Amino acid sequence: MSFRIPLYRFASKYRDRNSNERKRKRPRICLFGHFGQGNFGNESTLQAILYHLRRRIPHAEVACICTDPEAVAVDYNISAVEISGIVVKPWELRNPVARLGRKLFIGIPSEVYRWLKGVMTLWRTDALIIPGTGLLTDAVSLLGWGPYNMFKWSVISKLCGCKLFFVSVGAGPLYSRVGRCLVRSALSLADFRSYRDDSTLQYLKGIGFRAENDRVCPDLAFSLPAALIPHDVAKREGRSVVGLGLMKYPGRYSVEKPSHAIYLAYLDALVVFVRWLIAHDYDIRLLVGDCCDRAVTQDFTFLLKERSVAYEEGRIIDEPILSAAELLSQLAATDVVVATRFHNVLLALLLNKPVISISFHHKCVSLMSEMGLSEYWQDINDLSGERLIEQFCQLEKNAGPVKSLIRERAENCRVALDDQYSIIFESMFPGLAISEGFDNMHPTAPTQAHAAQTSISAPD
Repeated sequence: MSFRIPLYRFASKYRDRNSNERKRKRPRICLFGHFGQGNFGNESTLQAILYHLRRRIPHAEVACICTDPEAVAVDYNISAVEISGIVVKPWELRNPVARLGRKLFIGIPSEVYRWLKGVMTLWRTDALIIPGTGLLTDAVSLLGWGPYNMFKWSVISKLCGCKLFFVSVGAGPLYSRVGRCLVRSALSLADFRSYRDDSTLQYLKGIGFRAENDRVCPDLAFSLPAALIPHDVAKREGRSVVGLGLMKYPGRYSVEKPSHAIYLAYLDALVVFVRWLIAHDYDIRLLVGDCCDRAVTQDFTFLLKERSVAYEEGRIIDEPILSAAELLSQLAATDVVVATRFHNVLLALLLNKPVISISFHHKCVSLMSEMGLSEYWQDINDLSGERLIEQFCQLEKNAGPVKSLIRERAENCRVALDDQYSIIFESMFPGLAISEGFDNMHPTAPTQAHAAQTSISAPD
């Protein structure tokens, strides 16, 4: 069961008392998410919501509660604060009594301070938006950007009289009872909820959340502005280029008890596939969706040499990718994409590329189904190189009809998201004139490539 917190009466009184004042000032909106850490799927989501915020409410003051506020502030020219900052620098204690004492006399007061600081951050803020991404999970931890802090900021938003919006979010896995309770409780506080796919809706129903009246609306990255989507990228003459998206082993995002053997089998299957591609006169472009995936490209190229996969220089293209814009540019320079990370697949579809998805999560299967490509995916835990070759041949054979289908479905996603933006911004600020102008809008893009290296990464 979810926590029932009597916040609405307090929040309603606060909002009524300040409604006239808020009409006279600039609207203030806060975004919340795992941003600034070099996950290009998350960054593309942030770019999309910022663009549409500035398009619809150009005079709004926008801030962000995120994992790396310094990077976000520099890249997007907005104010930013950390999701959960360090109050007292931790140190190692072996004595269990000393550890307990630290929790009681340092840990608890520090967390009280974070709550008070959160109230100061959201005071006089009109709305807190959780835009997309897969934050509704405890696969890595309950803390950090896990469900506890999402719950905490959701509660703080209601204490401050903010409206709370979960917009096209993804969910799962949630292994712990506490994690499930925190997610249900945070969602129950929301003024608006939508999920990026039907599989998320069904997953939340499966953990006991009543989501019957909630919306399903595509991932926000489908609404990236056209100015950020590369077209007519010059390709090398001659061979077709296959984009191969590699990913750090997702571990508990995929199965409750992960095994390193699955990661090795994943790379082995891709070696079989690449050997066949080289023998059949294709070039390969290695792609990543997160800065932490660079280690995987090194593992993979080493394995190719170990398995004696011979190829001429330049046949395997491995160029650095340090931003979502660079990922889009490199995806645009391919003919077909085989990828693991969810947003590598999605952004390839946005560029109208035929795609095969190596699925590590129900969101990958759901995306391919929604795009009419159900026969073009495999489970990462049981990946077959031979089956990948068969799917690739079938995809190339059907490339024309597949691209027409992708174009149609992607446009449907953009229309659905535009309708959703109208709904949320009008409900956020009833009576406020919402702009529909595109002509003078500059696309929201990072001012510099931020390549933060992290040991643990959210798989968008």
